[in-house]
Amino acid sequence: MQQSLESISDDQTTKTPDSAHTPMLKNLLSGVFFEPLLSDFRIIFERDPAARNWLEVVFCYPGLHVLCLHRLAHWLHCRGVGFIPRLISHLGRFLTGIEIHPGAEIGQGVFIDHGMGVVIGETAIVGDYTLIYQGVTLGGTGKESGKRHPTVGKNAVIGAGAKVLGNLQIGDRVRIGAGSVVLQNVPSDRTVVGVPGRILSRNQSASLSLLEHGKLPDVEATVIRSLLSRIEQLEKQLQTLGVKSH
Repeated sequence: MQQSLESISDDQTTKTPDSAHTPMLKNLLSGVFFEPLLSDFRIIFERDPAARNWLEVVFCYPGLHVLCLHRLAHWLHCRGVGFIPRLISHLGRFLTGIEIHPGAEIGQGVFIDHGMGVVIGETAIVGDYTLIYQGVTLGGTGKESGKRHPTVGKNAVIGAGAKVLGNLQIGDRVRIGAGSVVLQNVPSDRTVVGVPGRILSRNQSASLSLLEHGKLPDVEATVIRSLLSRIEQLEKQLQTLGVKSH
């Protein structure tokens, strides 16, 4: 009887190493891993009119491919696995032209459209349902340690070629125009345009739809027009004064 009890206890001790791995596998195969990927897949049909069927999306969208690889790399990175997450990230960069550090936190429903040249740094945080176009950089300034990359809120839109540099806070529903360079925090519901990025008022941003990049205001052109108008008024005043003096 004693031997049988000892054998049972021995069997339980031998099974504990395998059972220790089961929570990790369950987390990997549960909704924690696959629900964000499902959101990433669905959002493509909502935001890209060129997405005609699921077969094209699965095989021909590099933004989806790199997010699949990143979520695996990030999952391993958070559990202290060395080398392999960086190797997965490098593989994703080789296949898609998109570089995302395994340490970056990417929310669900994120859509990287086209994606070539996108770089997302180690401590960057990207909120849910953010839209990122090609050539975007969420990078650091090279002078900081720790949290040195931007935090982007939910439902943001970052236009093609835009650069967001440093430990910045980008609010929810912010739109960053194509080619803009953002070097300061941006409150929610604002639009940023220009180099360096200039924040438009809430009233100017409210009249624009979230994805209407063709209707982004040209701040420099507005200032130039106001200056030209002012010059014309001054010239007319000088002419009237000259006529009166004669």
